[in-house]
Amino acid sequence: MLKAGRIWALGAMSGTSLDGVDAAMVETDGEAIYGFGDSSYRAYSPDEQSVLKAALGRWPGDDVAAATRIVQQAHEEVLSGFDGAELVGFHGQTLAHEPGGRGTHQVGDGAALAAALNLPVVWDFRSADMELGGEGAPLAPFFHFACARWIGADAPLAFLNLGGVGNLTWVDPRKARPEEDGALLAFDTGPANAPINDLMMTRRGEPFDRDGALARQGEVVQGALELFLQEGYFTRMPPKSLDRDAFADMIGLVNELSDADAVATLTGMSAAAVLRGMEHCPVSPGRLLVTGGGRHNPVLMEMLRVALDCPVEPVEAVGLNGDMLEAQAFAHLAVRVRRGLPTSCPGTTGVRAAVSGGISSQPGEAERSA
Repeated sequence: MLKAGRIWALGAMSGTSLDGVDAAMVETDGEAIYGFGDSSYRAYSPDEQSVLKAALGRWPGDDVAAATRIVQQAHEEVLSGFDGAELVGFHGQTLAHEPGGRGTHQVGDGAALAAALNLPVVWDFRSADMELGGEGAPLAPFFHFACARWIGADAPLAFLNLGGVGNLTWVDPRKARPEEDGALLAFDTGPANAPINDLMMTRRGEPFDRDGALARQGEVVQGALELFLQEGYFTRMPPKSLDRDAFADMIGLVNELSDADAVATLTGMSAAAVLRGMEHCPVSPGRLLVTGGGRHNPVLMEMLRVALDCPVEPVEAVGLNGDMLEAQAFAHLAVRVRRGLPTSCPGTTGVRAAVSGGISSQPGEAERSA
């Protein structure tokens, strides 16, 4: 049994950027945050990244054994380096995500991880939500609500995660609970770093546009940007979510451009997707706090600052760690699952009712959590 009150939980996240595994400790009771602990990062090697990228889009029954081994080993390596954890939240690696279709597919075995770490592990966070009609993503919003409370926010604000895909969480911290009507609205905005990273690797052999240096040398081609914004996804009402490669054809819109103009245009597309997303907020947020790798891109951040009426700041401005926020989220969510608290609700994923998702595995056994 999980002891009552606050505990130290350890969370891990391997995102759609496929750069590596983040791991971080959070002291929480599943509702409030009481403190943040150690964190660590285990990068994927270029060879490992190649295997993972080759497995994207594959579903259960396809051959993903090599990708699964990499994900499992990387998580065991980084998570075994922590002391004091009482519970682990393990997201695994998303290979495919198709709301309303085949569902969602994360590789990684939480039961095997529980045995390796000799700790209880909560995993497969998305399936229960999708079984009840939800999008299965995004899942960090319940943690964003706790973060808004932790920083003392007293008015609506928004969190923007710029990972491979962008996702936005609008939060009203005046509500009593995250599942309360009107407390949260969350959805994927569109592609963020993934297309930029893919183009950089294809054309330059570099994993990303460091400091936005190449984008700064180019110009946004408006014709390509306008074609991108015609995609029907942007007019859909949230909640809504995307697979990493749902906008893969946007690369085709910049095929004929120079490297600099192509990266500048993809960066402009990522920013424009966020701007369209902000139009869905119930009321304008007082500030936009940015997490994920995209906050390190000054060109992307400046595009957002120029276009939005509210302050745009990295989450470090309020004492949070933008590199570890998603890993911390799964630590927090793991505690919620073990205590039967919801991890998603109609406002975050479109699920029919608030639901607590996840499988809880003890060392040597796995069982669906109640």
